[in-house]
Amino acid sequence: MAHEKEAAISLDPPVGPYDHVLGPPEAELTLVEYGDYECPYCRDAAPVLGAVRERFGDRLRFVFRHFPLHEVHPHAIAAALAAEMAGFEGRFWEMHESLFAPGPPRLGQDDLRAHAATAGVRPERVVWPATRLAEDRVEAGFNAAVRSGVRGTPTLFVGGERYRGDVSVEALSAALDPALRP
Repeated sequence: MAHEKEAAISLDPPVGPYDHVLGPPEAELTLVEYGDYECPYCRDAAPVLGAVRERFGDRLRFVFRHFPLHEVHPHAIAAALAAEMAGFEGRFWEMHESLFAPGPPRLGQDDLRAHAATAGVRPERVVWPATRLAEDRVEAGFNAAVRSGVRGTPTLFVGGERYRGDVSVEALSAALDPALRP
């Protein structure tokens, strides 16, 4: 029926040990982003999500999962692979922050090498052929996104359920903590 409420879409799989997580694993609140490093909307959301993380501190665990929209963003897969390769060296979040640095995306092969150097990763580790090691991981993330109903970026999940509100500090904060709702 046209007027039926759309069924809640849940995160599949739930947050686990394979995820890139900022914040304590036992945090009471969870925010998951499916993102694409070349997506202008993800780039706009990055400082908002940073402010939300700062606002909630240790009450929040933030998770980033890849959903590279390669048909419209030709560098998205290479950037996701570079981030995963940095993750293999314990530098995922440093690479993530560098890839989402303010300004237009810089995601060509030479740019990825420069991001790696900024993140403290050997530059040759984040470009092909080294990135073949991360292909399965990025593909698995993409497939999980599809199972979770993700169609675009950024797509956010609050407490395991799809978030459909504004991507603003106020709206996300209210979704995460009902005590903050007006």
